[in-house]
Amino acid sequence: MWTAPDWTDYELLDCGAGERLERWGDVYLVRPDPQAIWRPAGRDPHWKHPDGRYIRSSSGGGRWERNGVPERWQIRWRSLVFNIKPMNFKHTGVFPEQAANWDFCAKKIRSAGREVSVLNLFGYTGAATLACAEAGARVCHVDAAKGMVSWGRENAEASGLSSRPIRWIVDDCMKFVLREQRRGNRYDAVLMDPPSYGRGPGGEVWHIEDTLCELIDECVKILSEKPLFFIINSYTTGLAPGVLSYILSDKLVPRFGGRVECEELGLPSTSTGLPLPCGAAGRWQSE
Repeated sequence: MWTAPDWTDYELLDCGAGERLERWGDVYLVRPDPQAIWRPAGRDPHWKHPDGRYIRSSSGGGRWERNGVPERWQIRWRSLVFNIKPMNFKHTGVFPEQAANWDFCAKKIRSAGREVSVLNLFGYTGAATLACAEAGARVCHVDAAKGMVSWGRENAEASGLSSRPIRWIVDDCMKFVLREQRRGNRYDAVLMDPPSYGRGPGGEVWHIEDTLCELIDECVKILSEKPLFFIINSYTTGLAPGVLSYILSDKLVPRFGGRVECEELGLPSTSTGLPLPCGAAGRWQSE
């Protein structure tokens, strides 16, 4: 399991009974987590008195029960600064377990010894984009949600990276990749964090099981002659590390060689030292 390094402003304090207790800077949140089916340690007093708790609705969705949680605040990961905003469907704007991938990308970019161009698809609020840009890459960030792209720009400004070569694009990811083919643009690395289901800005429907392999095929066509890495994240039940390994091995290794690694992503729980599984990631790298 790949676990997230170097967090000081985020901490998974405890988890269990379908919830997780987290510290985001000085703010304590309780959020649902269906994988935490065990009994929590339960010793932390913030279980009973968090700043915010997300309550699921029996009819779908849910709401935040606020006990002093601010509308927004900031946390840091190394030199990067992220704006945190509790949203619908329990999210905060950052997936802290992804720091394992940010760390991987930054190391590959810094050690490349050349200019690196990165395409970040389904880029959300830009954490991976900023990690790559801070490491020296040129980055194209694509997301279908205008609000998420604006949030990414805010994070770039907060991190002092507004002047870095980042293209912020609001578009359907498949349509954008096809246009990049026609324009002749090439990338040394691709990251993607596709949702299970979604809609593009023009109403385009995305079902990950139906469209993922096709998107990867099209992305391979815009890779440079000597690409560095290709990363797929998955929070979809059924797209386990073994599935990602098969896809990456099939799509990239025959053409570019290299090697594939796939693991669960995890966050260690302070209460027990055990990692909470938080999805899967697959990485192809050239060497």
